[in-house]
Amino acid sequence: MQLFLISGLSGSGKSVALNVLEDSGYYCVDNLPAELLHVLTNNLKLAGVQKVAVSVDVRSGNSVVLLPQYIEKLKQQDIDVHLLFLDANNETLVKRFSETRRLHPLSDGVKTLPESVTLERELLAEIASIGHHIDTSDLNANALRAWIKQFIALDRARLTLLFESFAFKNGLPLDADLVFDVRCLPNPHYDPVLRPYTGRDKPVIDFLDGTPLAQKMYTDIRNFIENWLPSFIADNRSYLTVAIGCTGGQHRSVYFAEKLAQHFKSQQQVLLRHRELTQQA
Repeated sequence: MQLFLISGLSGSGKSVALNVLEDSGYYCVDNLPAELLHVLTNNLKLAGVQKVAVSVDVRSGNSVVLLPQYIEKLKQQDIDVHLLFLDANNETLVKRFSETRRLHPLSDGVKTLPESVTLERELLAEIASIGHHIDTSDLNANALRAWIKQFIALDRARLTLLFESFAFKNGLPLDADLVFDVRCLPNPHYDPVLRPYTGRDKPVIDFLDGTPLAQKMYTDIRNFIENWLPSFIADNRSYLTVAIGCTGGQHRSVYFAEKLAQHFKSQQQVLLRHRELTQQA
């Protein structure tokens, strides 16, 4: 049996993720208490169901904090378990709840909405560290659907190396394991000819390919990842997210993410994401 567990902060897009899995042929259950996972999987095994997706979060009560223990027990039963954790920054989550006028699951008439979000983040901190982390702060629903489809298509037996470009002006990605800052390099934005392009376009690629500092930075980042990747694999990591940031997330960071992904895809399972370009789309 293949079991995808969906967890994360309320308002981060868990319903969207579960709908994608349902559309992909998974038997889906929303808001299941974690202690009932073994009951569900046993019953579905007897029914011959092989693809299951379950949403488990703070709505199911205190049992959610025991989810890591339940995951280990399920793996001992030869169930192929994978956790997808959806997140977003507090400002975005508060805005989403305010716009929909829905109550936060931890609202009790005493805590404010920001306090409820902060408490939920604290309760889920351990769970966030063991799954594939997706920051949905700047993602529209269509982009999130595409990322979920990429996630469920991965080969689970191999480490996935994810390269993500972003803009520092919009904050650090919450899902980053390693962050590299390329703002010290010449910025194509200040060239009126290059400004309309992105790091995926030939004029910007040619410009940065011909910049010695950019090539030195690329070599250093590439070597760092190559040197330390075996240690992450030995640590039984399933995912490693490398975030490359520049000022606007259009040129330098995109160029580096593309070039690094191209280099490593012959060695590892690679995903590529451009946060700011996705936001514009």
